[in-house]
Amino acid sequence: LRCSCASGGGLVQSGGSLRLSCAASGRTLSRLAMGWFRRTPGKVREFVAAIEWSGDGTDYGNAVMGRFTISRDNAKNTVYLQMNNLKPEDTAIYYCAGDRHYTDFNRRAMDYWGKGTQVTVSS
Repeated sequence: LRCSCASGGGLVQSGGSLRLSCAASGRTLSRLAMGWFRRTPGKVREFVAAIEWSGDGTDYGNAVMGRFTISRDNAKNTVYLQMNNLKPEDTAIYYCAGDRHYTDFNRRAMDYWGKGTQVTVSS
C-alpha cells in the first residue's frame, strides 16, 4: 500500500487538527479491513483505529477515542484519519495497514502496510 501524505502528516500545535490519507497503489482496498497504527522511538506499535471493509464498523484505541475518526471511500480507494484536539503525546509516525480480517484487527500482523507519515504536535 502507498500512503498518500500530501494532505497528511506534519507539524501542528496542541489542540489543532490534521487529516491523514492513505491511497492504495496497485491494490483495491474495498475488501480489506483498514486501520492506522503509530509508533514512537523505543515503543511497540500502538493501535489507533480500524474500519471494516464496508465502513459499517469502526474501532479506536483508548488514547484517541473521541478525538480521532477513521473513514473510507472505496470508490477512491482511500482511507482517512481525521485527528482533532491533537496532543503532544500523539506525536509519532503513523502507518496505514490492511488485513483481510476485521476481528481482532488491533492484534493482527497485517497483510499490508503503507509508508509512514510523521505527525508532530507541539505544546
